[in-house]
Amino acid sequence: MREAEVEPFEYSFECNRNAAQLSSEYEGRLENGEEDEESDVAVAGRIMTRRVFGKLAFFTLQDETGIVQLQFDKKRLGDTFKGIKDWTDGGDIVGVRGTVRRTDKGELTVYAKEWKMLTKSILPLPDKYHGLQDITKRYRSRHVDLIVNPNVRDTFRKRAKITSM
Repeated sequence: MREAEVEPFEYSFECNRNAAQLSSEYEGRLENGEEDEESDVAVAGRIMTRRVFGKLAFFTLQDETGIVQLQFDKKRLGDTFKGIKDWTDGGDIVGVRGTVRRTDKGELTVYAKEWKMLTKSILPLPDKYHGLQDITKRYRSRHVDLIVNPNVRDTFRKRAKITSM
């Protein structure tokens, strides 16, 4: 990435929304396939899943409040689309700026105009479907377990609140 003069550990990115704000703001507002072209949202979070289909890519982005889908289109991004396909992995933290649309299947999506790599993951996350199933591996890799399993993360937050009182 640095050979292409792209910083894999960006210093700053200004977010103006998070996943929970987006879902509450656009609940019932857009029909399937409709785009809010006047919106300008910036979100940041960890890539949980990647689905790349030639000139189109869909990523699942998780932040501290929830999950939102990202859509990358080669026509809209131009030359930077190759970078998103080649340089990103599950576990990377990215920042995306774009408009809000609802896909044909009804999922709320940020339709990217630009993106930045905020933190490059050294190792990819475990497989989404199989994940961390071995108990001893889960305890040894507690940080990965907190990233991958929302139930464990919620329990951890509840325990932290209880013990901080």
